[in-house]
Amino acid sequence: MSPTPPDPAPWPLTPGRSVLGRLLVIVVVLALGAGGVWLVARAAVPSAGPTTTDIPALRLEPADVEPGSAAPVRGEETGPGDDAGTETGSGTLAEWAEALSPAVGVPARALTAYGNAELVLREEAPGCGLSWATLAGIGRVESDHGRHGGAELGADGRPSPPIIGVALDGAPGVQAIPDTDDGVLDGDREYDRAVGPMQFIPGTWRVHGVDASGDGRADPQQIDDAALSAGRYLCGPGRDLTGGQGWWEGVLSYNQSVDYGRTVYGLAEQYADLARTAAAEAAEAPEDSEAP
Repeated sequence: MSPTPPDPAPWPLTPGRSVLGRLLVIVVVLALGAGGVWLVARAAVPSAGPTTTDIPALRLEPADVEPGSAAPVRGEETGPGDDAGTETGSGTLAEWAEALSPAVGVPARALTAYGNAELVLREEAPGCGLSWATLAGIGRVESDHGRHGGAELGADGRPSPPIIGVALDGAPGVQAIPDTDDGVLDGDREYDRAVGPMQFIPGTWRVHGVDASGDGRADPQQIDDAALSAGRYLCGPGRDLTGGQGWWEGVLSYNQSVDYGRTVYGLAEQYADLARTAAAEAAEAPEDSEAP
């Protein structure tokens, strides 16, 4: 709403022009006010850009596994402990992420989000069996854990610049999805674009997006929100991700590509294997002893 201008001094009553002059001034003031409101509104919308036109992880060799035949090794013994809590970035959850990050090559801030999602869903959907490693596999393919296109994942869990995918305009290899959010999430008022570290389409986010960071809003660019939302989406209505059928149903519902599923499968197994190796080496390492 534009501010009300101060009362002007009385205009001279020039015959035949006074009323028209007043009307022109009013029109100009209203137009400027409306333009200001439009500029403020558009300033809050992210700029659309082809940040995710090339996803390096898709060039990784997909795992040699038949869809539905098996689920990746979960690596339960290397996941966040039951005492890690579910408040993002606090207590032993952050310590777990910091310790595991160098071994698996995943930023600690992203691991915190994946581990938090696993812990929350252990309570909400214990029969689902969601693993941080599966979320890490998806996060690697979708955005390199919030780092794709030169983005940097901040302490607040948001990539800078925001990650916004290509227009879903029906081009070869691209699904056609007309705009569903008036460009609020993706900056595009003509077509939808996938957004954030886990690459949610605005329409899907509207249904499944949740606030995991505790800041009062569900933001697909915020990795805690995105990871928990992805976990809930994968778990679906009563889905069991510990078995081959359930795991593949979940991942293929996220992206209906067998090669995508095989790539996520291979990454999830790799992350779990690296975590187990790191845990074994840490257990074998002699404890530091104080010098006499």
